[in-house]
Amino acid sequence: MSRATATSLVLFLTVITAAEAQQKKRVAVMNFDYATVQTAVNSLFGSNQDVGKGIADILVDRLVSDGAYSVIERKELDKVIGEQNFSNSDRADASSAAKLGRVLGVDAIIIGSITQFGNDDKKNDIAAGGVGNRLSKYGIGGLSRSKATAVVQITARMIDTSTAEILASVQGHGEESKSGTGILGSGGSYGGMASGALDMKSKNFRETILGAAVNKAVTDVANGLDQKAASLPTNTIQIDGLVADASPDGTVVINVGSQAGVKVGAQLLVKRGVRDITDPATGKVLRHVEDSIGTLTITEVDAQSAVGKFTGPGMPQVGDTVSNPR
Repeated sequence: MSRATATSLVLFLTVITAAEAQQKKRVAVMNFDYATVQTAVNSLFGSNQDVGKGIADILVDRLVSDGAYSVIERKELDKVIGEQNFSNSDRADASSAAKLGRVLGVDAIIIGSITQFGNDDKKNDIAAGGVGNRLSKYGIGGLSRSKATAVVQITARMIDTSTAEILASVQGHGEESKSGTGILGSGGSYGGMASGALDMKSKNFRETILGAAVNKAVTDVANGLDQKAASLPTNTIQIDGLVADASPDGTVVINVGSQAGVKVGAQLLVKRGVRDITDPATGKVLRHVEDSIGTLTITEVDAQSAVGKFTGPGMPQVGDTVSNPR
């Protein structure tokens, strides 16, 4: 393969990768609500543990691994949650989640609830009328076999951050059984609780019966969300802002941010007003005439502003307009 051909192939693959990344929905995953199972959680672990955060952490890993969505980092989500005074009671509220999602600048936010979490113990006795009768004549009485079963049921909903509409709703079910042990290990104990904090992503927890059930339920949900990715509607948000600062090196700050729909990677047009065309009869402005200055690629975003790198034949100035292509 010639050097020119190899270079062309690399450029082609780069363009394809960039296009695929741009098409992915950018999502955030909220900690799941676990109010329904809180009593069971307290009973299992001897204290209140945030199993809703554990479920969300595992789901984030699954979605990142599957690659159907672009998932924001947990630390970015946690930072915004702290700034917005988002409470635990808001975890399953679509309107509150949509508002939070707009601040984050994501297309959708995933919220969920844990509806079942814990034991489903069954004890099977083999006694009179069966094997027990046949063995009793040899001095062996009824047999008893204890079987521990862990069951986890979760529901996840994907919320459109623009409208608070439910775009998808999926359920996950996980069940795991084993004889002769508790759902958290031998005697129902869990070594990972020694520090007082539950780490549901740890190897110790994954290897328990409950951990296996949790991972099955989360995998169910992740698969369901992946299948919905291609059918989700594409929302085009119109962005209109102004250049607030422009540096000689091409760094530009604009006065709109994630709350207006600006996202990292977005390309905005930078224009400068030339003149207004007015109605000679009424003096009303009929049309704004603008010249194109260049393109701004967004590199950083917060709620109220954004930073980008400018490219183009002109030089941006404070007051120039920025907008997405129409």
